Amino acid sequence: MDDTGKLFIGGSRKPDDSLNKAEYLELKFGNRHGLVTGATGTGKTVTLQVLAEGFSKAGVPVFAADIKGDLSGIAMKGEAKDFLLKRAEQIGFQDYDFEQFPVIFWDLFGEKGHRVRTTIAEMGPLLLSRLMDASEPQEGVINIAFKIADKANLPLLDLKDFASLLNYMGENASELSTQFGLISKASVGSIQRALLVLEQQGAEHFFGEPALKITDIMRTNPNSGYGQISVLAADKLMMNPRLYATFLLWLLSELFEELPEVGDPEQPKLVFFFDEAHLLFNDAPKVLTERVEQVVRLIRSKGVGVYFVTQNPLDVPETVLAQLGNRVQHALRAYTPREQKAVKTAADTFRPNPDFDCATAITNLGTGEALVSTLEGKGAPSIVERTLVRPPSGRIGPLSDQERQTIMDKSPVLGVYDEDLDRESAFEILAGRAKQAADAAAAKKAQDELQAAPPAGSGETTGWTLPGFGDKDDDRDRAQPRRSGYQRETIIEAAMKSVTRTVATQVGRAIVRGILGSLKR
Repeated sequence: MDDTGKLFIGGSRKPDDSLNKAEYLELKFGNRHGLVTGATGTGKTVTLQVLAEGFSKAGVPVFAADIKGDLSGIAMKGEAKDFLLKRAEQIGFQDYDFEQFPVIFWDLFGEKGHRVRTTIAEMGPLLLSRLMDASEPQEGVINIAFKIADKANLPLLDLKDFASLLNYMGENASELSTQFGLISKASVGSIQRALLVLEQQGAEHFFGEPALKITDIMRTNPNSGYGQISVLAADKLMMNPRLYATFLLWLLSELFEELPEVGDPEQPKLVFFFDEAHLLFNDAPKVLTERVEQVVRLIRSKGVGVYFVTQNPLDVPETVLAQLGNRVQHALRAYTPREQKAVKTAADTFRPNPDFDCATAITNLGTGEALVSTLEGKGAPSIVERTLVRPPSGRIGPLSDQERQTIMDKSPVLGVYDEDLDRESAFEILAGRAKQAADAAAAKKAQDELQAAPPAGSGETTGWTLPGFGDKDDDRDRAQPRRSGYQRETIIEAAMKSVTRTVATQVGRAIVRGILGSLKR
């Protein structure tokens, strides 16, 4: 930060390669969003680090994903290397110095940072459907699931809660369909299989409590006054690109819903860097793209600046691209028709500079060099300039595991998110209701059987026998049901058994012997 209210990006060059002027991003336009593009190896990550450092020094909190681990070095003081000092000299950066920045490390898996979670309920049916790559009928069932959970007071916190609710819906599909609309058992089964895939990919680490509080990524350091830089470890997360993109979009949506309107502040309340932004839009349904456009358009008034970082400007839909006022374009290759189209698209988005041709310059930019255009004056884009990006003050390159752990041990959120919280939710509630229903059914069955049994001495033949009077294999200590193949009893057999069941004393047995004797005569 060389000027008050401005973020120093680098120095522009004249056609003869001499220094032209310093390039700045005015902080009052920092929430008008931005775009950083360029081919692999052209310096996008270093530019992201430079912007993050500038916002942090101005007291603006930053959230950024660390795809390769390189961004973690921002937490340590940089080293005076020759190429960095040479770049500072080239652009006239007299006040260049090295320093470390306050960083909070986050990780969905809890390995390289503090655990970051949300609940199924907070994710919502739209993003959950996107995460599961649900078809339209499946998305309808997911929406119904959320309605049922809300009506039945079933908190959806983690994957097992949602799985239990799906089981309940499958078992009661006919009854629930009359209340909420058609619930296809086939669709429920497909969602259950997709849920299993998510679990195998590690999504269970993301869903649960304690859920991330937005205020914890909007901190400033109490000692330096610098904005805290939240760095999300995404190297492992990138193995599941859909989870990565859905998580970042959820975070944007949470910011949009929770933060109050602030209009146009003197500087942003938070700056959000969305690296590998193409993953958000790949195969995205129209409703999701519209949601992104809406959030990007309206979140500006919440004081949040969103900066998309990607290789190709064509990765971002035109409706979203139109919302991005600050542009940093690194070199692009133009070997294929699509790449040539990307170069032309990038060149056409800039306010032309009569000193050079943008399309030609884009293909000739060196590493750490970019075409820069930012908003100025009353919010109009500046004339594009060919710029050498300033060297960062923090370390370029990743931290060691020991260095990372040392920083985490001093974190302001230490111990807040590191332990799982599993309170009563849909899983426990539905399991309890199922047990109650099973116990009630068992009690009713026992009562029905008791009522169906004949009273002692009634003489009724209901298919039950007493010990010693049934089949020889049934001579046990209690009444047993008569086996299949039962033959109708003769009158004499029935009379003998009826009398015998009423006799308990020795006298009774003597009477029975007398009766039997008279019958035989």
